[in-house]
Amino acid sequence: MTTFEICIDSVEGAVAAEQAGADRVELCSALFDGGLTPSIGTIETAVKSVSRIRVHVIVRPRGGDFIYSPAEIESMVRDVRAAVAAGAHGIVIGALTPEGDIDLDTTRRLIEAAGDASITFHRAFDMVRDPFAALEQLVELGVNRVLTSGQESSVLEGAPLIAELVKRAGDRITILAGGGINVRNISRIIAETGVRELHFTASVTSDSPAVYRNPVPLMGGVLHRPEYQRTDTSAELVGRMLSAADAPPTAG
Repeated sequence: MTTFEICIDSVEGAVAAEQAGADRVELCSALFDGGLTPSIGTIETAVKSVSRIRVHVIVRPRGGDFIYSPAEIESMVRDVRAAVAAGAHGIVIGALTPEGDIDLDTTRRLIEAAGDASITFHRAFDMVRDPFAALEQLVELGVNRVLTSGQESSVLEGAPLIAELVKRAGDRITILAGGGINVRNISRIIAETGVRELHFTASVTSDSPAVYRNPVPLMGGVLHRPEYQRTDTSAELVGRMLSAADAPPTAG
């Protein structure tokens, strides 16, 4: 049985994922930055808006690297506690040392703050210098799953490492594959890696309902999305991904 986790950044995304038959969502804000901590209001509303799927919440205070200051760590601990209190079923975390190892002390603090919630170590794992040593450390810490692209830009490219991680993990920890998964490659990824949990977005863009539009000011930095374009989770695309996962893999 394959478990499907959809990466979302809205309450509507959680509803769409549930309607399409997904098993779990990773709730974020700022997917453009790789996913940051969502607001408490968003967490509470998402949890209340679904009845079957589990809502896991990322706790990441900023974009960029995964080396955090004492102040950032304190804020993350508070965010973890707040997310669990708001109803999150799981917490998604990741912290590294400057040398490229798992930040054990910070990870322990975040796990303790999460209580009984399920713990996923996110793609900070793809930045560690020794993935096999890191995997063993996460097992010892009691982490439930690791999200990884196999330290490559996409899961398909990282498939050999992911397959080895699956083999070494056994039943001790779950390997959650994520990064560049689409309708064309999802069944091949399952066949080549042996993973039983997959993480992907199923996003489509739509036009803003704004009638009056001022095209001059920009609300972001140099890199920005169009001001009058939205990105939403597509239930139809989630359904296509789930169906494609059961299809025979194709080469290429």
